[in-house]
Amino acid sequence: MSGDSDLSGGSRRAWHVPEEDLRAYAQGELAPPHMWSADTHLAACPRCRETLAALSDPVALDAGWERLDAELDAPRPGPVEWLLVRLGVADHTARLLAAAPVLRRSWLGSIVALLGMTVVAANEVRVGATPILFLALAPLLPLAGVALSYGPAIDPTYEMAVVSPLHGFRLLMIRTVSVLTVCLGFNGLATVALPSYGLHALAWLLPALALTATGLALSSRFGPVLAPSLVGGGWIALLAVARATTESDTTLAPFTAAGQGVSGAVAALAAGLLYLVRDRFDASCLPLTDFTDRNPA
Repeated sequence: MSGDSDLSGGSRRAWHVPEEDLRAYAQGELAPPHMWSADTHLAACPRCRETLAALSDPVALDAGWERLDAELDAPRPGPVEWLLVRLGVADHTARLLAAAPVLRRSWLGSIVALLGMTVVAANEVRVGATPILFLALAPLLPLAGVALSYGPAIDPTYEMAVVSPLHGFRLLMIRTVSVLTVCLGFNGLATVALPSYGLHALAWLLPALALTATGLALSSRFGPVLAPSLVGGGWIALLAVARATTESDTTLAPFTAAGQGVSGAVAALAAGLLYLVRDRFDASCLPLTDFTDRNPA
């Protein structure tokens, strides 16, 4: 430290950071404990701050202020995004995943409430060997979740997805896995709440995979909203026909062993088709009609 003398009723030494130390401090090269001493002194010494400003590189200083402004203006990550980052997911990927509507509390609460009411109804009114209402509803939840996770019409982060360093198909698969994890997890918990039906309560799993894979594969042709709607409507129509042609005390065809085999085959074929058309899911190839309607020029 350097010093000078001041006589005002006595001798006093005012200490300042040497210029060479300030230069090293500005370049980030001043080592502790001198760096700590300089930090403490600069907080209370206008003279040394002025000297430091003269020695600092203006370009580097402006860049530092820009980084600070960006950090201060950046939104705080929510619990889902924080957890994803902790699990090793890249920041931009975690941001895109956490912003998906299906990972919001309103959607998750709706799933829990819907499944809860279905389980209660299945336990209270047991009319056969299989919980028909539950098995009909459970495969539709992941299909609806995927429909709400991708595309310009519904996805609130579509603009960010367009400029993100992610292939469109990769983003779709990431969100699909997250949706399936959540929906299948809740469906599994609901199945545990139906112990009296035994393994029959698991007959929703293969149809759920078949419907989700088919909806994804058809999305490249019909869009991320229309395709799942068509698939869901087809599932409901199939169940209606099966109910009309099956006796009341007989298991519906989709939930028999043969029906489960057909669901598994459909899921495999749809997954293969999805892989073949994966390049169509680039953001630049998606239909932009709904996006244009949301953002008129």
